[in-house]
Amino acid sequence: MQFVDKARIFIKAGDGGDGCSSFHREKYVAQGGPDGGDGGRGGSIVFLADPNMNTLLDFRFSRHFRAERGENGKAKMSRGKNGQDVIIRVPVGTLVREVETGKIVADMNKPNRERIVLHGGRGGRGNARFATPTRQAPKFAQPGQKTAEHEVELELKTIADVGLVGLPNVGKSTMLSVLTSAKPKIANYHFTTLTPNLGVVKRYGESFVLADIPGLIEGAAEGAGLGHDFLRHIERTRMLVHVVDMSGCEGRDPMEDYRQINAELAKFSESLGRLPQIIAANKMDITGAEDNLELFKMELGDTAVKIFPVSAATVSGFDALLDEIVKTLATLPKPLEYDEDELVESYKYEPGYEITVGDDGVYTLTGGTIDYLLDTTYAEDDESMRRFQQFLIKEGIIDALRERGATDDSTIRMGEWEFDFIE
Repeated sequence: MQFVDKARIFIKAGDGGDGCSSFHREKYVAQGGPDGGDGGRGGSIVFLADPNMNTLLDFRFSRHFRAERGENGKAKMSRGKNGQDVIIRVPVGTLVREVETGKIVADMNKPNRERIVLHGGRGGRGNARFATPTRQAPKFAQPGQKTAEHEVELELKTIADVGLVGLPNVGKSTMLSVLTSAKPKIANYHFTTLTPNLGVVKRYGESFVLADIPGLIEGAAEGAGLGHDFLRHIERTRMLVHVVDMSGCEGRDPMEDYRQINAELAKFSESLGRLPQIIAANKMDITGAEDNLELFKMELGDTAVKIFPVSAATVSGFDALLDEIVKTLATLPKPLEYDEDELVESYKYEPGYEITVGDDGVYTLTGGTIDYLLDTTYAEDDESMRRFQQFLIKEGIIDALRERGATDDSTIRMGEWEFDFIE
């Protein structure tokens, strides 16, 4: 299965259902009162961290997720049904980031965690809700709240306690297979591992998750090799096991290899450069490895980094390494969690309006307040038109037009409507 750890998708909560405008009809009842019901709420967009997923491949083929619209209200005070939520399943460790602002709106860092990112639009009120002692037969109802679409980026950052890092072909995958039940692809050539592999290590009643990160090379932080794509998978690890080929069988200098990888980690992220680290000196079964290890220790000098000679091929030296990992993990904080921001939900009826004056002297009003007024006004109904006029006065729109210079000769445009301004 192809491994994909980044994808962009479009999400939209469901629009609210429109309120109903209707009147009670019954035999021998000449003029029944208003009985229009409210519209249902639109469905929400919910992200779910699925422990059975490990790639974002599905989002390469399905990029648009839209929740169901709320049902319109009905006569006899019947409320419309709420729209169905859309549940988007993502691998554990996925970050959801709004593309426009760059804000992280969800950190799906725990199995089965749910997070509502977008709420469905509010259902509109039926005309029965607008009846008053002086307005006993309103013919207008409130439309449902219309929601906007957002583009978000999904980024998978593997959640593991310990990350195995090192140059290609130093034995990381073999070590993972020795220490866990994971079955990574193993071969004697560079870049055998193309995706992060995870395994669980159990030691004296304790357990931790170990990740084999694809081999890094010089320039990884700038995108060379596979490093740029997979360095992000180390960011959540609590500590690193730096695997060094101590045999030098490919003509490499172990100390140069060690410094090169650390330099790439620090370039990519300051936090990576500060992660606790221990060294697994691998391939100690090969001739010359002992001499190289002594030189390595001398060059390393008096540092706090501990070295553990191991051989993944002969499965030797791992007891001391595992004991040190368990001991170190007990002193470290939990994996990195990102602060979440709320996604600013935008609707068709955002409160507010704007007045612009064209070259032809026409005053044009736009904005959510104006859209709402137009959608709830019926030009053929005298009562609805009276409400329209009262709304303009109550919201201060008439005063605002007057301040902008509108007079009795001025034309006012709202959507497709045009009328004369009258003091």
